[in-house]
Amino acid sequence: MPPAPLAARLRDPSGPLFFPVTAYGPDGSLDLDVFGTHVRRGVAAGAAAVFACCGTGEFHALLPEEFEACVRVAVEAAEGRVPVVAGTGYGTALAARYARLAERAGADGLLAMPPYLVLAGQEGLLRHYREVAAATALPVIVYQRDNAVFTPRTAAELARTDGVIGLKDGVGDLDLMQRIVSTVRTEVPGDFLYFNGLPTAEQTQPAYRALGITLYSSAVFCFAPEIALAFHRALETDDPATAQRLLDGFYRPFAELRAQGRGYAVSLVKAGVRLRGLDVGEVRPPLHEPGDDHVKQLAQLIERGYALLEEDA
Repeated sequence: MPPAPLAARLRDPSGPLFFPVTAYGPDGSLDLDVFGTHVRRGVAAGAAAVFACCGTGEFHALLPEEFEACVRVAVEAAEGRVPVVAGTGYGTALAARYARLAERAGADGLLAMPPYLVLAGQEGLLRHYREVAAATALPVIVYQRDNAVFTPRTAAELARTDGVIGLKDGVGDLDLMQRIVSTVRTEVPGDFLYFNGLPTAEQTQPAYRALGITLYSSAVFCFAPEIALAFHRALETDDPATAQRLLDGFYRPFAELRAQGRGYAVSLVKAGVRLRGLDVGEVRPPLHEPGDDHVKQLAQLIERGYALLEEDA
């Protein structure tokens, strides 16, 4: 029996959404064995879905053939237990090409990131995402952030687009998101999906839940899945005491540490994975590694986060 469509599999997540880092060897080349191990461990730990080769996975740094190989390994490692969504981006033609590579590699869907650099108007953005959605049979989640921010009217047009099943928000404008949700709900009947895609999304997820947005990406899941799962469970079971304890003792300090360096939303996460015993290598340029003092602070934070879980137990 084939698995349910992607939207149905994501609608009621059993855990956080997992955005694995991409593993490199000492020479900077792909290490697909380690990457496969990383994905398998995440799925076994309770991820609701795998989003491979997206922002945390350094999509920008991957050649097309590397991208396809990584997506294929992620699909193999997930073994159908959870859906695998692959990133795509750049200009329209390249985004369509990456979409086709993801489809060939067996992905269940696409996360369409903003087009490269261009400050386009709403009409051009809509055309871009419609052409990406038309390039394959894969369902598409559109990532709103940076140079791709939508009016409620454009969001409604995206929701009407064949193949587009959801919107991931990386802007954090709750007023805009409320207007988008309301407009789409009013004008486009159906179950359009929304995702909180801000860095360290746990920080803002209580506010997003008030808008009815329950899906969120968790970079912390990459290196501390038990902490991420405990927070997700606290939200799902309406346990504000546990959620607040984790926010105050772990997530807020982690977000403040992440803010200490450009690109730390990726490189600090990768350092966390290495601290937990899996050598996924360093980030590729133009990103850079966090300083030794920041890595030490991260190690202490991880230790503190797990201590909080023991207190709850």
